[in-house]
Amino acid sequence: MVKESDVRMTGKKQIGRILLRQRALSPEQLDSALADKRAGRLASRLTEQGTISEIAALKALSEQHGIPGIDLEQLCLNLDDLDLLPREIAEKHLILPVLARDDRLFIAMANPREKKVIDELEFVTGKKVYPYVALETTLARVIETAYSRKARGDAYYVGAQCPPETLERHGLSPDGSVDEHQSLPPAGFHPAELMSEQPLSAPGVVVDDAVDRAAHDELSNDGFGDMSRDLSVITDLPEMDLDSGPSVSRGKTVLVVDDEADIRKMLKRLLVTRGYQVFEAEKGKTALKMVKEHAPDLIVLDAMLPEVHGFDIARRIKGSKRYGHIPIIMVSAVYRGWRYAEDLKQSCGVDHFIEKPFKIGDVLTAVESCLAEERPTTDPPEVVSGEAEQALNEGVDAYKAGRLDEAIVHLKRGISIDPLAYRLHFHLGLLYGRTGQVFEAISELETAVEINSRHFPAVKNLAILYQKAGFKNKAVEMWQRGLTVAPDEETKQSIKQHLLSLL
Repeated sequence: MVKESDVRMTGKKQIGRILLRQRALSPEQLDSALADKRAGRLASRLTEQGTISEIAALKALSEQHGIPGIDLEQLCLNLDDLDLLPREIAEKHLILPVLARDDRLFIAMANPREKKVIDELEFVTGKKVYPYVALETTLARVIETAYSRKARGDAYYVGAQCPPETLERHGLSPDGSVDEHQSLPPAGFHPAELMSEQPLSAPGVVVDDAVDRAAHDELSNDGFGDMSRDLSVITDLPEMDLDSGPSVSRGKTVLVVDDEADIRKMLKRLLVTRGYQVFEAEKGKTALKMVKEHAPDLIVLDAMLPEVHGFDIARRIKGSKRYGHIPIIMVSAVYRGWRYAEDLKQSCGVDHFIEKPFKIGDVLTAVESCLAEERPTTDPPEVVSGEAEQALNEGVDAYKAGRLDEAIVHLKRGISIDPLAYRLHFHLGLLYGRTGQVFEAISELETAVEINSRHFPAVKNLAILYQKAGFKNKAVEMWQRGLTVAPDEETKQSIKQHLLSLL
């Protein structure tokens, strides 16, 4: 007989313990199902046997993985989103794109712990990936059906339990075809339930029951409207060794970003001998901070980096008024060929692309070409900063006057001027949160914390939003970070008590 005390916090036994605690099944029922080797497979088997419902299984998987579960039977999927992932990859790793939205991609996964797969998908698509856990057998079946329907020219996949009001509202029949008696869906329409401005109420998403009962369940206005300090205070910058002789100090500055120390040292040695001043960064977040702090004349950027990928860094820099003039040479050992190089130049704005392993001569040629090229005249940094600060002031004023939509427009304009101004991202994140746009709010606050990791209001509100969206493990991680930057002992004790309730 399997006792609850015998069900440990690992693999299939962890989900067994969760199901016992949730009273979704009895010890006897669990005892007969433990032949499976994976938690996801165990949950699927229990639902196939009729031992537990799919919703109960999803809630257990959600608690085990610390992310929301997604009920694919209630989903209405725009099949155009499948273009982001080849069928063979979807079937091999049991991954299904359920919604592509601007710079975000929501996916259903049988095993959300495959971090390498998520990283690769972010690199290939250029989007921030948000994984949801799904039942293994259901996911495999939906992948097969959805890709087959796309191949035959269908526009949508509709789950068997997709709410009728959703289909009726968007002019679709239960099979996903357009209802001739209804008006066509509006241009750009995505019928996935995750598109709701209130993602937590979407029937396609199953959130752990305990998530929304937290004491810290409201966004805080701490720090909102505070513009007493610089727009983008930089924290956690590495100490740089710039003692490279007088000839270097007169040269132009190059930021070398690569997670391989040997490559950074080789490039630094090469560039210093040519009279350039060289800064180094091994991670994406550090690179962004150093761009803000030092405004280099050129960036040599690896495509695959920890924390923030190179293509994301390139897009942020090239899409801004303040930094868009900085030339970028991107290097990569992963993707090759002129087609990929041209795609990078068009989508990310990079000036040169060099494959690894590279030749020293090719790097020098690219560096000299970029630095010799005449760039459009840009406004002085202080003028650009003033424009960004004005946008922030106008956004805060509009918010105080109750004009939320106008406030968001002002803050987005400020970010287009200076994407590394953390107070713009912080304020925009809070406004998105206030209007129920949870994932937009998460995205902006993540960026704010990347730039200034010691800004407690941003850390706290990001933890709250992770919780609200059902990403319990991410919420715990952020609350733990909040402990290190909390302003006083009383706040620390409050966070500790909250963490105990989550753990």
